[in-house]
Amino acid sequence: MPDVSSLRAALLDWYDAHARTLPWRAPPGSDARTEPYRVWLSEVMLQQTTVPHAAPYFERFTTRWPTVGDLAAVEDAELMAAWAGLGYYARARNLLACARTVASDHGGVFPDSEAALLALPGVGAYTAAAVAAIAFDRPANVVDGNVERVMSRLFALEAPLPAARPELKRLAALFVSEDRPGDWPQALMDLGSGVCRPKSPSCELCPLAFGCGGLKTGEPARYPLKTTKAERPHRLGYAFVLRDVEGRVGLVRRPDKGLLGGMVGLPTSDWSATPVFEAPVAADWTSAGAVEHVFTHFSLTLTVHVGQARDCGRDGDFLWTHADAALASLPTVFRKALERGLAA
Repeated sequence: MPDVSSLRAALLDWYDAHARTLPWRAPPGSDARTEPYRVWLSEVMLQQTTVPHAAPYFERFTTRWPTVGDLAAVEDAELMAAWAGLGYYARARNLLACARTVASDHGGVFPDSEAALLALPGVGAYTAAAVAAIAFDRPANVVDGNVERVMSRLFALEAPLPAARPELKRLAALFVSEDRPGDWPQALMDLGSGVCRPKSPSCELCPLAFGCGGLKTGEPARYPLKTTKAERPHRLGYAFVLRDVEGRVGLVRRPDKGLLGGMVGLPTSDWSATPVFEAPVAADWTSAGAVEHVFTHFSLTLTVHVGQARDCGRDGDFLWTHADAALASLPTVFRKALERGLAA
């Protein structure tokens, strides 16, 4: 087994010299801690999202809603519109539920223990551990995909993901210490993001190369092993770009539950293997081609149809929005479809 103490010391030394500058992070070794609100918000945004993509959203959110109380007071629709483009929209609903619970039940102050954080709506084991460690300097085992990859390579673990996750979490726990508990998970994340990358790891730059079991095999990129995934199902559907005489686009709000729940989007058919063409209103619909989009559990081909509204008086049926505003606020799948429709 690699020498945990030596590896830990080497990585923290590397982090002191190479830590990324991020808007939600205190400098390494600093006595100052990042506000729990900022740590929590960044961690929720970074789930399934890259740092370059999430950072502008983080800046906009914290400028617009600088405290958890400010966020808790926002209307659902306003929050969902601001979240558009970050994907995984259940996170936005959970974000609002958590903010409101912190504001109402905790006086606007995040609890400082991992267990209490885990009791908040939408806060899972990873986020609770991350906030406890980074915001409150509590020793916590913070394990994300980057950490799993680093541990799998360090220990040359032959068990494949996802079955290996409990063992990887156990191995990561060996490194948790009272010494710099807030810096440790961030050092691991930076290493996994910039050096121990999924493909083409930069082993020559790695501070842990001296103790890496994966490197000793000569095939570090082989780890972590993964179970072959089942083929992602494919669905079809129709999207409708309805314009009025002013050139505005007719949007609808989706049901609260389900995929993209509560979001504003284009009217669509069902999404299935055999979707039914059901236009939202009578119009001279013409095809504008199709767009492709990939969700977590399925891929989607949306055939886009464009039509001119014959009767714009039914304002209760649609949210009439100028095209530029719609493009700026729609979830990615609808933005793709709207761009295709506007170009027709």
